[in-house]
Formats: sequence, structure tokens, C-alpha cells
Amino acid sequence: MRPNSLIGAVVATAATALLCTASPSTAAPALLPASPADTACTAPAGPYQRQLEKHLGRPVDGRQSMADCRAIRSFQAAHDRPHADGRADLGTYRTMLVVEAAPDPNAAGHCPVESSRVTCVDMDRQLLWVQKGKRVVFGPAPIRTGRDAQETRPGWHSIYWRNRDHVSTIYDNAPMPYAQFFDGGQALHGHPGDLYDGGGSAGCVNLTVDDAAALWDLLAVDDRVYVWGVKPGTAG
Repeated sequence: MRPNSLIGAVVATAATALLCTASPSTAAPALLPASPADTACTAPAGPYQRQLEKHLGRPVDGRQSMADCRAIRSFQAAHDRPHADGRADLGTYRTMLVVEAAPDPNAAGHCPVESSRVTCVDMDRQLLWVQKGKRVVFGPAPIRTGRDAQETRPGWHSIYWRNRDHVSTIYDNAPMPYAQFFDGGQALHGHPGDLYDGGGSAGCVNLTVDDAAALWDLLAVDDRVYVWGVKPGTAG
């Protein structure tokens, strides 16, 4: 290549680079989404205000402050709650129980430790986990057990029948995906609706569909289930 051509190519390349590179003085500033802690929060106090205040290290007074609201909203966002508005509602409280139990759900020793798998159903905290020996192999996961007059039956049970796509023949063809029956008509199964609606099941142990699917892959017929406690809001 001749010298003049080489110089021209270098100049052209430099010009193209300048056209493709935005000048720092003219580039638009990046717009970052506001952090939940940085924006106004107007949700009122919820029914589980004191519990969330204690969990989040806030002053426990049961009164919603702007700082309380922002802290609760940040917790909700961090744990994928669908309505991250800062109100200490039932769903947020139940999520808090899962978080607190995660390091050792059987710390109180209510679920018997066996060499084989045991599915532990804690009706007091509305939690389920599976342990083998002292090792937790699933969960803890949120659940919804039976309502008054249709309580989930406590004690030892065994899974005796499984139906992946079960539909209730008693309750208006209600879907019961990943059903694993352990006592009469009571089963562990997925619940397509809201686990945190404040009501109860008709005796089954409801899980989210995703958790029920994971539990289906883990358990088998003859696996043991241990149920104890009382669902909050029921007579027991």
C-alpha cells in the first residue's frame, strides 16, 4: 500500500471510531430504578406489624412509620412477594416464618428424627419440610392445612397412593396437582390459588404448585408423614 493510501485509511478508521463512540459530555445519564428504600411508602400498618418489626430490627411498637414501611417493602421485594407495598400482611408474615425457619426448621425437635425420609407438617407455623435423619432434604415450604371441623389429622401417616393430575371428586372437581394421599382423603398437593388467603383447606396439606411438584419428585409410596400442632385461627 502506498504511504498516502495508508494515511488515508488511518484517518478514515479514526473518524469512524469517533462516530461510533458517544462523547461523555453528550451521553444521556443512565436512569436507574428507584430502590424501595429511596421512595415514599404509604401503606398502613398490617395485622403482623409487630412480628415484621422484630424480624427486621425495627422498633417494635405496632405503628407504621416511613422507615418501617420501606423496610417491609424491601423484604417483600427481596422475597418476590406479589404486592411489595410495605404492609405487614399475612403473606409477608408467612414468608417471614419460612425465612426464620430455614437454618433449622426442626430446632424445637417436634418432628421425629428417623433414618428414613420423614415429611414434617408443622401446623403451628404452617410449614412443611422433609428430613432424613437430621438432614433437611426439602424445604421448609409454606403450606395451608385444614380449617375448623376439617382439620388435618395429626400423628403418623404413610403415603399410600399418588396421582399427578388428580381432580377432586368431592369438591366441585377442584384441581389437586401432584396429589400424594396419606390419610383417607387427605393429601399433600399443589394449590393453584392463594395459600395466604387466611382460610384453610378441607383437610389436605396445600402447597404451591411448584413446591408440590418438587415434593412429588422426592417422595414415594410408603414414605412417612408426621403432622403436629394447630393451624392458627382454628380450634384444633
